[in-house]
Amino acid sequence: MQGKIAVLYIDDERHNLYAFRATFRIDYEVYIAESTDEARQILANHAISIVVADQRMPKETGIEFFESIMRTHPHVMRILLTGYTDIQAVINAVNLGNVFRYLQKPWKEEEIRTAISQAYEIHHAREQVIIKNKDLELAYSELDKFVYSASHDMRSPLMSILGVIKIARLEGNQSNTKAYFDMIEESVDRLDGFIKNIIDYYQNKRINLHYSEIDFQDMVDFCIQNQLQNAPSEINFNVEIAQTLPFTSDKLKLGIAISNLISNGIKYQDHSKTKKELSVKVTVDATRATIRIEDNGIGIQEGETENIFKIFYRATNRNPGSGIGLYVVKDAIDQLNGTIEVQSTYGQGSIFELKIPNQA
Repeated sequence: MQGKIAVLYIDDERHNLYAFRATFRIDYEVYIAESTDEARQILANHAISIVVADQRMPKETGIEFFESIMRTHPHVMRILLTGYTDIQAVINAVNLGNVFRYLQKPWKEEEIRTAISQAYEIHHAREQVIIKNKDLELAYSELDKFVYSASHDMRSPLMSILGVIKIARLEGNQSNTKAYFDMIEESVDRLDGFIKNIIDYYQNKRINLHYSEIDFQDMVDFCIQNQLQNAPSEINFNVEIAQTLPFTSDKLKLGIAISNLISNGIKYQDHSKTKKELSVKVTVDATRATIRIEDNGIGIQEGETENIFKIFYRATNRNPGSGIGLYVVKDAIDQLNGTIEVQSTYGQGSIFELKIPNQA
């Protein structure tokens, strides 16, 4: 839900300030300042959308104040009030202070309301353009990284397969057939994993939220079964689900997040350990679900946890992951308005804890 429009009114006459606040405080989030210095402090500490300033003030005029904040607050909409019919002030207001509207004092309530409403429409539209531009810049950045990664992660296993086939043909030695097939299978699995991550990435980005009731026992069991083909036979899965209340969220996005974290826990197991473990614990209450996925794998080196959710980032070369999985996890959790925290000790294992709001 959108909050009230934040409006700052500057006037050196105190009774005007109080009158403005009394008139508009119900409809707007009103801030008042008796001087431009006080106004600058308010701008520094609050997200102000519109500034209404008196032209004639002792220390500096309204136009001079507007001109001075052009660089620090370029997107704030400016409305100038003056009791003087000075055409030069109007010209300067437009040219120097980038003023949206010029109104005469004493101000009229309906004129102020109309000016604020029109100014906010422009302010909001500009904000949306800024957000879209940032999204576009991020999309282009991700596209560049995708093209680079795809050229490496998709071609590399294909080249390995072709290389093994050529060697097998040249040798013609059937005793090595199994080893060759194992190498081909490994390359195909790498390629398949990369393609699955790309599908997850696409679904998470392009499909809108769709809420439905979730049974965590069924979801976690499905995610584990889906990953078993890639799991070492000796890995021990421990699942604890504490759900007595209905839980509602987006099943696809939450499933993608849990499945990727389970896949990560399997992929980065420490093969030197005799006992390999992966646990999934879910606790549901009326407000949220807490999902804790813990493994005793190779862990993450110190200083790397802040980077693991970046697209195509790999914290280790011990396993050739795509660098997409954890990025998709973080993006899915963000879309669900949830949080994710990581605790990891290199050589001991990792813990991922998700907190997802209950939309029930």
